[in-house]
Order: sequence, then C-alpha cells, then structure tokens
Amino acid sequence: MGWEGWLTILVVLSVLAGLASGIASPVGVLFAALAVLVTATAVSGSGQLLDAASAAQGFGSSGLITVGLLFVVASGLTRTGAIAMIADPLITRSRGLRSAQLGLLTPVAGLSAFLNNTPIVAVFLPVVDDLARRLQLPASRLYLPLSYAAILGGTCTLIGTSTNLIINELARDGRGLPGLGLFELAWVGVPITAVGLIYLLAASPWLLPDRRDLSADRLDPRQYTVEVEVVQDGPLVGKRIEEAGLRHLPGLFLAEIERQGEVIPAVGPTEKLRAGDRLVFVGVLESVVDLHKMRGLRPATRAVEDLDEPRRERCLVEAVVSEACPLVGRSIRDGRFRERYQAAVIAVARGGRQLPGKIGDIVLRPGDTLLLETHPSFVRRQRDARDFYLVSGVEDSAPPQHDKAGLAIPILIGMVALAASPWMSMLNAALLAAMALVITRCIELGEAIRNVNWNVLLVIGAALGVGQAMDNSGAAAAIGSQVIALTADRPLLTLAAIYLLTLVTTEMITNNAAAVLIFPIAMAAAESLGVSSTPFAVTIMIAASAAFATPIGYQTNLMVFGPGGYRFGDYVRFGLPLNLIAMLLALLIIPRVWPL
Repeated sequence: MGWEGWLTILVVLSVLAGLASGIASPVGVLFAALAVLVTATAVSGSGQLLDAASAAQGFGSSGLITVGLLFVVASGLTRTGAIAMIADPLITRSRGLRSAQLGLLTPVAGLSAFLNNTPIVAVFLPVVDDLARRLQLPASRLYLPLSYAAILGGTCTLIGTSTNLIINELARDGRGLPGLGLFELAWVGVPITAVGLIYLLAASPWLLPDRRDLSADRLDPRQYTVEVEVVQDGPLVGKRIEEAGLRHLPGLFLAEIERQGEVIPAVGPTEKLRAGDRLVFVGVLESVVDLHKMRGLRPATRAVEDLDEPRRERCLVEAVVSEACPLVGRSIRDGRFRERYQAAVIAVARGGRQLPGKIGDIVLRPGDTLLLETHPSFVRRQRDARDFYLVSGVEDSAPPQHDKAGLAIPILIGMVALAASPWMSMLNAALLAAMALVITRCIELGEAIRNVNWNVLLVIGAALGVGQAMDNSGAAAAIGSQVIALTADRPLLTLAAIYLLTLVTTEMITNNAAAVLIFPIAMAAAESLGVSSTPFAVTIMIAASAAFATPIGYQTNLMVFGPGGYRFGDYVRFGLPLNLIAMLLALLIIPRVWPL
C-alpha cells in the first residue's frame, strides 16, 4: 500500500472522528473528505486516489436516485392520509401498553419494509403522543420502540432502507455480483424483525424509563374553539364517539354536539355520530391540526368551501388580531372575513376558554388568535400589515387529500409488484410510482421535491466517493487482509468481524456512510479468502441497519430522542441487547441462505 492508501485511511479516520464528535454535519464532513482526496489526486497526478469524475459518479448512481424517488412515494402516501388509513384500525383498538405497542409497531414495521423509515417515523410521532395521552401511558415507552420497529422492518426488503439499495447497487454494478431480488432479504430480515418485536414488547416495561413528566408540559397554553362537521357517507357515520377516536384526544375535548338544531352538551363515549353533526372542540393547536386532518370530518364553516384556491394548495396559518384590524367589534360573518382576506377562520383562541355560538358569530377582539385555512401567500401578504400583530404558518398543516387515498395505496402496491417482477428495475418501478402520484394529484410536484431529504442523498453520494477512494488506493485491501489475519482465515469468523466492524462504525456515524466505507473492506476480505462476496454484502446491509445502541446510529433514533425525553444510556440499555439478538440471528441465517 502506497502513500495514497495511508492518506485515504487518515481521511476516513478523520471522517469517523468528525461524525462521531458532532463538530460538523455529516454532509460537511464527507464533502471536506472528498475535497481533500480530489485535491490530492489533482496535485499528485496519481491514478490511485479519486479524480473529480469518479467523485461525481456517486451522485448519479441509480441507487441514490431510487432513494430520492422513494421519498416522493412516501410523501404522496402521507399527503393522502393513506398511511393513517392503514394504521388507524390497529391503533384505535389499543387499551393498554402492550396492545398500544402491538397496534403501533406492527403497521410501522410493515410499512417500513416498503417505504423509507424516516418519513414513516415522522408520520407516527403525533400518533404516539395521541396514544400516550389517550391511554395515560408514558410516551417514553412508545417512542423508542417506534424507531426500532421502523429499523427492523427496513431489513425485510431491498427497498426497506436506502442502505440496502446502495449496497446492492455497489455489489451488482461495481463487483459484478448477481444482486438481490426485492424480497430476498426477507430470509434474514423477517426472523430478525419477528424476534425483535417480541423483544420490544417484552423488555420495554423493564428497560425503558417512565418519563411522562418530561412531555407533560409540552401542551400549548392557547385553547382554540374549533367546529367540525361529520361528512355525509363518511367513515365516522354510525360510529360511537370513543370508537371514532374522538373521546381522549390529546389536549382536546369534545365540548358539545349540535344535531338538527339541538345541542348535546355532555357527550358520552357511546353517543353515535350522525351525518351533518356539528362537533365543537376546545384544545391546543397541535391537536386541532390533527383533527383538521382526520378522515370523515371537515370544517363546519362554509367559508372553507368558498375559497378560490384548491384545498390541496392551502395550509393553516395563525394570526393575532390587532387593535387596528377593521373587523374588531364585528362578527367574523358580518365582517366578511373570507372576502376581505381570502382566508377562512376555522378556530379561535381567547383566554383559554370555550367561545359560545358558531365560529361565524364570534365577535372579534384585539388579541384573539385565529387559526385560518388559506393559501401560503397569506403569510407574505399580511406579515407587515397592521391588521394582525403576528402571522405565522403552521408547519405540516396542509389538509390531507383523503379522496386520493384510494389511488395512492394501489400505486404503492403496483410499485412493489413491479419491483418484484423480473422485467423491471427498482429505479423504474419507483419512477413510475412517483410519476403516478404526481399525475393523479396525490401530491403536487413542488411539494414532492420539497419532501425529498436532500441531506440524506448528499451524504450517500459523498460517502460513495470516499468508498471508491478506499478501493482505488488499496486501503480497503490492506484493512481486509488484517481482518482475515485476525480471524485466522476462517470465513465465518471473518463474516462476524465484518458485521461487528460495520455495526460499531454505524453506531458512531450515519448508517449509509458506514455501509459504504466498510463495503470495499468486506469485498477485499471475501476475494482474499476466495469465497462468495454476496453473504458479505448482505451482512453489511443488516449490520448497518440494525443499529440500536446510540441515538446517532440511525436517523430515526435521533428523531425520537427529544420527544421521548431520553438519555444516551437509555439507548445503550435498551438497544444493546437488540443489537446482539440481530447479530446472532444474522450470523446464523446468512451463511445458510447465501453460502460462503
């Protein structure tokens, strides 16, 4: 190994240290590494490092493009409420911790086998809050199992995680290996997921803390009064209040029902909903937004239907009425709020109490906080106006297009079927699915582009370049030789060493970067031993995904860190046994399915 190899090893060690210490973002660290390697190649003229063309190749790889398209597919399913439609029947039956975990983790693991884990966890974060408050459970015993279930489900198929796609492409195109089919990983992924879910159900009451006090004060002190109407022929007609999931909404209570001119003030859990019922809720913004997205309900005010923009282009905006507002002292209806501002008032907050009468009859006062359904341009138009003290958009508040869910689910099924067929690649199937979601207006093109996690794609592309430098410089072969020497030329021990090396690296840095950096080492070790490289590629896929012992090892682990009130030790205590379970099962199954 020449100076190129030593330089590459130094750069990789610096990358690992930078990522593990958190002194810079993964994108920044990996791009800095690329800059060093490309510059060294240009200055020295060496052909054994990384020229600019090779560094750029990673960003155009089919695996990376497929990952980006799967973000679009996931956002389309989220936008139409299709994911909630799949999960709701299981979650609404929950009665205690075990049933809540089972109802939550089963759909999460199943969906994560076919969609990227990150948006799945993002969609289910408010569901965990809902479950915890409704059943009076510690959310800390639901958030981390949620992340782990998503990670486990991703090991079951080739499109379950971006890591699987990238490693499969490297093995197929870079090494000439046959590549894996869509469901081939299920041989090892399904047993690991099944045993892992059993572990989560059994161990979480003992190994996860009860930190409900840390999340109890996250409620917004503003109490909105909001009116919704039960949609004619919708899924809630004929359901009891409790059965419809409206009884124990987090931070929100059902104050009354108006039915055909009659007001029902004390609504019991067994009261059955009828078409056209007007439900009056009082509660916090977060739950009002969730109510706004619920299938079978719509805002009771007709002003929403009279807005010019299509509903799919709208969002929710908070606006605080100022003393200079010309509608102060007039009701929302008489002041013709919709015509004046091109916005519909769907909820009003005043002093944390329920406001009597219908929304349109509320007389506005200075300091009232209005929740508006309107076009996003409202924020820009009114931000500097004198009519409102404060105007701000509500994040992730676009109304779901429930009528499109019947299109989105068949598109997902079609994508999976085409990807599993022998005549179409995963890139082609994902591209067709993304196009179908945009063409059918399940999601707008601009929104689809915004929902792609570009940071993930940049990390993958940069890591592919650094991995290529390890291969070109001979660093991967040298490290692979040392691994073989330490394992006494025993293929099974070498496989175990590669798993452990990948796992430890993943726990320190991001899973995609770890997998790409270890891949050339594993391939070099397999070639030196004269055995098949496929089991080594599968080992890296599983080891890079099954990382549970640190919050930085996997993006979803980091997403639940704050909401769950966790500490670093919680991940080690709860995740390390799961790491060992996954490693043991993987090393028992992989050599039997893909012989060495």
